[in-house]
Amino acid sequence: MTGGHGACVDWQLGAHDFTGKRYSRAHTWRFDGGAVVPASSSPHVVPLPWSDASAVDPEEAFVAALSSCHMLWFLDFAARAGFVVERYVDAAEGHMGRDERGKAAITLVVLRPRTRFAPGRAPDAPTLAHLHHRAHEACFLANSVRSEIRCEPAFD
Repeated sequence: MTGGHGACVDWQLGAHDFTGKRYSRAHTWRFDGGAVVPASSSPHVVPLPWSDASAVDPEEAFVAALSSCHMLWFLDFAARAGFVVERYVDAAEGHMGRDERGKAAITLVVLRPRTRFAPGRAPDAPTLAHLHHRAHEACFLANSVRSEIRCEPAFD
Protein backbone atom coordinates (compact mmCIF):
# COMPACT_ATOMS: atom_id res chain seq x y z
CA MET A 1 0.00 0.00 0.00
CA THR A 2 1.26 3.49 -0.83
CA GLY A 3 1.44 6.40 1.58
CA GLY A 4 -1.47 8.47 2.73
CA HIS A 5 -2.89 11.48 1.01
CA GLY A 6 -3.76 14.44 3.14
CA ALA A 7 -5.00 17.96 3.20
CA CYS A 8 -5.31 20.49 5.98
CA VAL A 9 -8.71 22.16 6.22
CA ASP A 10 -8.54 25.37 8.27
CA TRP A 11 -11.60 27.37 9.40
CA GLN A 12 -11.97 30.02 12.11
CA LEU A 13 -15.12 31.54 13.52
CA GLY A 14 -14.16 35.20 13.76
CA ALA A 15 -16.77 37.63 15.12
CA HIS A 16 -19.91 35.78 14.01
CA ASP A 17 -22.97 34.19 15.63
CA PHE A 18 -22.15 30.49 15.50
CA THR A 19 -25.18 29.03 17.26
CA GLY A 20 -27.44 31.32 15.21
CA LYS A 21 -25.80 29.82 12.07
CA ARG A 22 -24.74 33.30 10.94
CA TYR A 23 -21.08 32.57 10.33
CA SER A 24 -18.85 32.33 7.31
CA ARG A 25 -18.29 28.92 5.77
CA ALA A 26 -15.16 30.22 4.01
CA HIS A 27 -12.06 28.23 4.88
CA THR A 28 -8.70 27.22 3.43
CA TRP A 29 -7.35 23.96 2.04
CA ARG A 30 -3.60 23.44 2.37
CA PHE A 31 -1.80 20.64 0.58
CA ASP A 32 1.59 19.06 1.24
CA GLY A 33 3.15 20.58 -1.89
CA GLY A 34 2.37 24.07 -0.63
CA ALA A 35 -0.81 24.83 -2.57
CA VAL A 36 -3.37 26.87 -0.65
CA VAL A 37 -6.92 26.91 -1.99
CA PRO A 38 -9.75 29.15 -0.78
CA ALA A 39 -12.76 26.94 -0.09
CA SER A 40 -16.33 27.39 1.08
CA SER A 41 -19.72 25.79 1.06
CA SER A 42 -21.57 26.22 -2.20
CA PRO A 43 -23.90 29.22 -2.35
CA HIS A 44 -26.47 26.66 -3.59
CA VAL A 45 -26.22 24.99 -0.16
CA VAL A 46 -25.51 27.91 2.18
CA PRO A 47 -26.71 31.31 0.92
CA LEU A 48 -24.54 34.39 0.62
CA PRO A 49 -23.05 36.08 2.59
CA TRP A 50 -22.34 32.95 4.66
CA SER A 51 -20.61 31.21 1.75
CA ASP A 52 -17.97 32.52 -0.66
CA ALA A 53 -18.98 32.10 -4.31
CA SER A 54 -15.40 32.78 -5.49
CA ALA A 55 -14.00 29.84 -3.49
CA VAL A 56 -13.96 26.15 -4.42
CA ASP A 57 -16.75 24.19 -2.81
CA PRO A 58 -16.47 20.48 -1.87
CA GLU A 59 -18.83 19.42 -4.65
CA GLU A 60 -16.74 21.21 -7.29
CA ALA A 61 -13.57 19.74 -5.82
CA PHE A 62 -15.08 16.25 -5.94
CA VAL A 63 -15.88 16.63 -9.65
CA ALA A 64 -12.47 18.19 -10.40
CA ALA A 65 -10.65 15.41 -8.54
CA LEU A 66 -12.49 12.72 -10.53
CA SER A 67 -11.79 14.54 -13.78
CA SER A 68 -8.12 15.03 -12.91
CA CYS A 69 -7.63 11.39 -11.93
CA HIS A 70 -9.23 10.23 -15.19
CA MET A 71 -7.07 12.63 -17.22
CA LEU A 72 -3.83 11.50 -15.59
CA TRP A 73 -4.59 7.85 -16.37
CA PHE A 74 -5.70 8.74 -19.92
CA LEU A 75 -2.45 10.62 -20.59
CA ASP A 76 -0.45 7.67 -19.27
CA PHE A 77 -2.27 5.12 -21.44
CA ALA A 78 -2.10 7.39 -24.52
CA ALA A 79 1.66 7.85 -24.08
CA ARG A 80 2.18 4.10 -23.64
CA ALA A 81 0.27 3.52 -26.89
CA GLY A 82 2.44 6.05 -28.76
CA PHE A 83 -0.20 8.74 -29.21
CA VAL A 84 0.83 12.36 -28.63
CA VAL A 85 -1.75 14.38 -26.70
CA GLU A 86 -1.25 18.11 -27.24
CA ARG A 87 -4.20 19.30 -25.16
CA TYR A 88 -6.84 17.83 -22.87
CA VAL A 89 -9.79 19.87 -21.58
CA ASP A 90 -12.66 18.46 -19.56
CA ALA A 91 -15.81 20.43 -18.77
CA ALA A 92 -16.84 17.92 -16.11
CA GLU A 93 -20.13 18.29 -14.31
CA GLY A 94 -21.61 16.79 -11.16
CA HIS A 95 -25.32 16.43 -10.49
CA MET A 96 -26.94 16.42 -7.07
CA GLY A 97 -29.81 14.11 -6.31
CA ARG A 98 -30.95 11.53 -3.78
CA ASP A 99 -29.16 8.22 -3.40
CA GLU A 100 -30.81 4.86 -2.72
CA ARG A 101 -31.05 5.78 0.97
CA GLY A 102 -32.79 9.08 0.19
CA LYS A 103 -29.73 11.12 1.17
CA ALA A 104 -28.52 14.15 -0.80
CA ALA A 105 -25.53 13.08 -2.89
CA ILE A 106 -23.71 13.72 -6.10
CA THR A 107 -25.42 10.91 -7.96
CA LEU A 108 -23.89 11.50 -11.38
CA VAL A 109 -20.60 12.87 -12.63
CA VAL A 110 -20.24 13.40 -16.36
CA LEU A 111 -16.74 13.79 -17.77
CA ARG A 112 -16.56 15.49 -21.17
CA PRO A 113 -12.91 15.36 -22.14
CA ARG A 114 -11.86 16.91 -25.42
CA THR A 115 -8.46 15.87 -26.65
CA ARG A 116 -6.24 17.27 -29.37
CA PHE A 117 -3.52 15.03 -30.69
CA ALA A 118 -0.41 15.75 -32.74
CA PRO A 119 -0.99 15.30 -36.47
CA GLY A 120 -0.37 11.70 -37.46
CA ARG A 121 -0.23 10.63 -33.78
CA ALA A 122 -3.94 10.37 -33.00
CA PRO A 123 -6.07 7.30 -32.27
CA ASP A 124 -9.20 6.43 -34.23
CA ALA A 125 -12.57 6.75 -32.46
CA PRO A 126 -12.74 3.14 -31.15
CA THR A 127 -9.18 3.38 -29.80
CA LEU A 128 -9.97 6.73 -28.16
CA ALA A 129 -13.01 5.18 -26.49
CA HIS A 130 -10.87 2.24 -25.32
CA LEU A 131 -8.23 4.59 -23.84
CA HIS A 132 -10.95 6.41 -21.89
CA HIS A 133 -12.44 3.11 -20.74
CA ARG A 134 -9.04 1.97 -19.47
CA ALA A 135 -8.51 5.32 -17.72
CA HIS A 136 -11.91 5.04 -16.05
CA GLU A 137 -11.20 1.49 -14.90
CA ALA A 138 -7.79 2.51 -13.49
CA CYS A 139 -8.85 5.77 -11.77
CA PHE A 140 -8.40 5.38 -8.01
CA LEU A 141 -11.12 7.91 -7.29
CA ALA A 142 -13.70 6.43 -9.66
CA ASN A 143 -13.04 3.12 -7.93
CA SER A 144 -13.62 4.79 -4.55
CA VAL A 145 -17.07 6.34 -4.96
CA ARG A 146 -20.62 5.02 -5.27
CA SER A 147 -21.79 7.75 -7.65
CA GLU A 148 -22.27 6.86 -11.26
CA ILE A 149 -19.43 8.38 -13.26
CA ARG A 150 -19.83 8.75 -17.00
CA CYS A 151 -17.23 9.75 -19.52
CA GLU A 152 -18.34 11.41 -22.76
CA PRO A 153 -15.10 12.19 -24.64
CA ALA A 154 -14.84 14.25 -27.81
CA PHE A 155 -12.13 15.22 -30.26
CA ASP A 156 -11.05 18.86 -30.33
